[in-house]
Parts: sequence; structure tokens; C-alpha cells
Amino acid sequence: MPLLANAGNPIRAGRVSSASPVHHFNVPSERAGTRLDQFLCVLLPEHSRSQLQEWTRCGAVLVDGAVPSKPGVKLRGGESIRVEPPAPVPSSAQPEDLPLTVLHEDADLIVIDKAAGMVVHPAVGNWTGTLVNALLHHCEDLSVEGGEERPGIVHRLDKETSGCLVVAKNDQSHRALSAQFAGREVRKVYLAVALGRFRELKGSVQVPIGRHPVHRQKMAVMPEGKGREARTDWRVLAEIERHGQALTVVQCRLFTGRTHQIRVHMAHTGHGLLGDAVYGRKLYAKRHMLHAWQIGFTHPGSGRWMQFTSSVPDDFLELGVQASEPLD
Repeated sequence: MPLLANAGNPIRAGRVSSASPVHHFNVPSERAGTRLDQFLCVLLPEHSRSQLQEWTRCGAVLVDGAVPSKPGVKLRGGESIRVEPPAPVPSSAQPEDLPLTVLHEDADLIVIDKAAGMVVHPAVGNWTGTLVNALLHHCEDLSVEGGEERPGIVHRLDKETSGCLVVAKNDQSHRALSAQFAGREVRKVYLAVALGRFRELKGSVQVPIGRHPVHRQKMAVMPEGKGREARTDWRVLAEIERHGQALTVVQCRLFTGRTHQIRVHMAHTGHGLLGDAVYGRKLYAKRHMLHAWQIGFTHPGSGRWMQFTSSVPDDFLELGVQASEPLD
């Protein structure tokens, strides 16, 4: 993958950067029947599917010179597609002087040790107090590639999930990091406390994940051919017992990045996470016990491999989880 130098379209004191280049594609005949948004995801992997869908809705995507009826319209083959990304706009989120634990920072990116309970970016119900609000106060520059309310945000963690998160300071770094996530080149290792005891010491869950057909706020394991491919490798680190409940400390390595992936996959094994009121059991934990323990990636400016580890949080330690280095 080509590495990108430190330059780009930073968000600086609310100023808007220049627009991204226009893309032109022809749809091969063998792609007939493919959804438009899926086709664009393959050709523009540095952009999320939701972002490409939004561009389609706002008229930034033309198929044979016309705005498609919906992002998921089926292609016939032979169409000409034009994508002109909308000019980025400054974030309406306001800077807030909130505590941040910084693991690393340079001109291209910043790696944060996110606290449990902090929402990553503003959204309905959480317009203030987010990581983005804190970053706008801390950083002079953030990329605008992710959209108005998500400056710098390359990937996300759930509100209750703690640990490592990388943020881009310019658009070139954002696109390079996004491409690494899309290409499964980023090393993501999590620490989880699961319910019960596992029969095996290690394993791999490789079943697709999609939106729950009834409860739309939830994700679910889907039948083969539906949902999106998802893979989680897991390894038992220790067995503990608290309040009469058998628990297992598990290391999980993500090879894909689906919404709620570890929570859904662990529940699929019969071992939902402690504290997870949606897929596991709340019990006595104040949050679902999931921690983004380690992240590794190629630096978009220098080309060097970088790896960061977050300390095991206090609520894990209180359960008797021992701090140690992640295993391969």
C-alpha cells in the first residue's frame, strides 16, 4: 500500500479544506446485480459504506449522469459512475477541556487511551462531552475526511469500551489509515471478561454479522450469504470467579471491524460479556467488560510499524484480571 506524506486538508479553527478529487468508474458486465454502495466500497475502500451511502443520497454520486433512486440500487453492468465527494465542512462540535490520556502524538496522528463511558463523536443524545469535543480542544489540526461531526475519527469504540483508538490529523493520514483498516492490516487486540468457562483454550468465530431483523438497535449473527463477513480469534488467558459467577478472561483479536463484533461473537459462543445488558448479562458490572488492549499499524507518514498497548483498566483489575502483555 502506498504511504502518504504529512499534508492534507486539516480542520484548523473551523476552516474548510479543499474538495477531494472526482472519481470516474465503469461497471464491468460481471458486476451486474451488485448493489451500488457495495460496488463503491470495493473501489473506494478508504471511505466507509455509510459515508458513500450519504454521498449518494445528497447527489454526489451519478450513475449514467443521473442521481440513483437509492444507495442500494442494483447495477446492470456497463454503467458510467461519477463520484464527486462533497467539500468537507468544519465541525459544528465545540472544543471542550476534557481529560485525555494520550499514548502517542505527532504531526499526522494521535493515539488515545479512551476512557470507558466516553462517546467517540457527537450524535443524537450526546452532542457534548465526546472524544471529538476533547480532541478539538487538544489538537490544532484534525482531518475532515470523516464528516462534519467526526473530525479525525478513523474508527470507533463503543461508549462503554475503553482503550486504544487512533485519530488522524490530516486527510491523507485519514485515508491511509482507513485503507489499512479496510485491508485488515491493522492489528487489533482486545481484552474481555466473558461469562462461564470455555471448553477449549482458543478458537475462532467466523460467522457473518448484520442488523437484527426485529431489534434494529442490535446486531446479530446472520445466515450464510447474509450480513457481512466477520472474524474474531479468541484465546483464554485466565479463569476467575466473582460473586458465585464463573468468568473467563479472554484475549480477542479482530480481523474485521463490524459493529459490536466481539460482543456478538462471544454471545454466539454461549459466553456473552459480563456487564453487557444487550448480548450478555449486566449482573454487578457497571459496563460491558471490553477493553481495546492493543493496536498496531503502519505510520502513514514514516512507513514505520507502530504498536501501542493500553494499561488494563481499574475495573478489570478489581475483578482479579492480571496485567500482562498481549499474546500472539
